[in-house]
Amino acid sequence: MNSRHGNEFKLFAGNSNPGLAQEIAKLMGQALGDAVITKFSDGEISVSINETVRGRDIFLIQSTCDPVNSNLMELLIMMDAMKRASAGKINAVIPYYGYARQDRKAKARDPITAKLVADLLSCAGADRVITMDLHAPQIQGYFNIPVDHLLGLPVLVKYFKNLEIEDLVVVSPDVGSVTRARNVADSLDAPIAIVDKRRPKANVSEIMNVIGEVEGKNVILVDDMIDTAGTITNSANAMKEMGANKVYACATHGVLSGKAIERIQNSAISEMVLLNTIQLPESKQIDKIKTLSVAPLFAEAMMRIFTNDSVSKLFDLR
Repeated sequence: MNSRHGNEFKLFAGNSNPGLAQEIAKLMGQALGDAVITKFSDGEISVSINETVRGRDIFLIQSTCDPVNSNLMELLIMMDAMKRASAGKINAVIPYYGYARQDRKAKARDPITAKLVADLLSCAGADRVITMDLHAPQIQGYFNIPVDHLLGLPVLVKYFKNLEIEDLVVVSPDVGSVTRARNVADSLDAPIAIVDKRRPKANVSEIMNVIGEVEGKNVILVDDMIDTAGTITNSANAMKEMGANKVYACATHGVLSGKAIERIQNSAISEMVLLNTIQLPESKQIDKIKTLSVAPLFAEAMMRIFTNDSVSKLFDLR
């Protein structure tokens, strides 16, 4: 392990995903740092760091998921506390990066919240960001600090390889996920199909047609996130109507808002595989949903960053 000032790192976590943070800490042989996050009576967030961080490398684990604004403010305030306590380097570990869907001006007077959040993180004191499967990879360019963009696909690919599914087709539920689906298809030596849809308005999707052959096949629908689950369930139902056998779905981030759980439960999907970048509350844990852990991947990346080793080998899908 390379020598740094203080010759050690410390791990801290906010309230967004304590299970993942604990698992990462255990794999790295560390206990989570002593930080207390409370709220004033008017809802303002109060942070107390109850141990020294002077000169230490800090890894602060916090997904900016629901409640998004509260979790984002926790992260910003904790980083500000670390910076003012003379931490060595502050690494913001954000398994799920919220506000990423507004990444460009699609129409007049649109905000670009992905860039706004990047600026807030830098201003609060982040020296590096470690995240997974950004909604758009170019968001890395919104930062003027290093960004380690980890991929969740290797974890998903490994799982499906072990299932040894025959007559397999990998399906992209929309045009935006084609590259992701093609990478999975190449890794599983399977053909690809694409669902062509139009979206009348936000969070509403309508299936148009399917490009590719799915009749008599087992299919895996691949996306980066499942939010209201409208797109993925409509796509799954369309696959079934076109003669597909078993329909699997997978994604890195299980946002699962609104009627998502009801839609998944009532859909043609036989199994949905998600990663635990967002903690799945007990109320959303149903038999159709299987969760895989990204803790080993994040722990390995964080150790490599601390020791100045290469992180790129973690991106191998094969």
